[in-house]
Amino acid sequence: MLTTIIRRDLLLAYRRRSDVLTTLFFFVIVVSLFPLGVGPEMKTLRLIAPGVVWVAALLASMLSLNRLFAADHQDGTLEQMLLAPQPLALIVLGKIVAHWLVSGLPLALMAPVLGMQFDLPPEALGILFLALLLGTPILSLIGAIGAALTLGLRGGGVLLSLLVLPLYIPALIFGAGAVEAYIAGVSPEGHLSLLGALLILTGLTAPWVTAVALRIAME
Repeated sequence: MLTTIIRRDLLLAYRRRSDVLTTLFFFVIVVSLFPLGVGPEMKTLRLIAPGVVWVAALLASMLSLNRLFAADHQDGTLEQMLLAPQPLALIVLGKIVAHWLVSGLPLALMAPVLGMQFDLPPEALGILFLALLLGTPILSLIGAIGAALTLGLRGGGVLLSLLVLPLYIPALIFGAGAVEAYIAGVSPEGHLSLLGALLILTGLTAPWVTAVALRIAME
């Protein structure tokens, strides 16, 4: 069931490639605007680079959260998923994994290329990629809870942002802090370890919480 849900959502995302590209283009544009606005001072660019890239990735990942369950809710597929003999949390996990593959993973792959605009050294670019590789699944997992809670609500996009953004703060702090620590000459292992622990915690709890939220939203 897990692999079936992942393949299904990846196929649907492939048929709606414009939605996927919109998220990636938004990320590229936002990150690229800062060097133009701040100026060519390399020291300043290196200092703001981790926060800029992470905030841009955070905002870009939120663009696709509304579509996580909305299409299935509109065509009745979600109701069939609720009636399936398999645990709903397993189905939710499959949808979250597919969402990360089409939205979070491309951001992590693109980040080192965009980081060159900020004159980051190659080692810092590697840490930035690793931090986003650990952090973007957290954004998808937490975002799924907000998407389920606001499913079918009028003005749900604004409410989704208000619910999810405060919960993203720990991932933002540890992810950007890992790169900042390396630039400052400190080991980034502590930040990456905390980011990994947060990923494990959200991975174990978020699918179950999202499943409960979906049942409440469908009642």
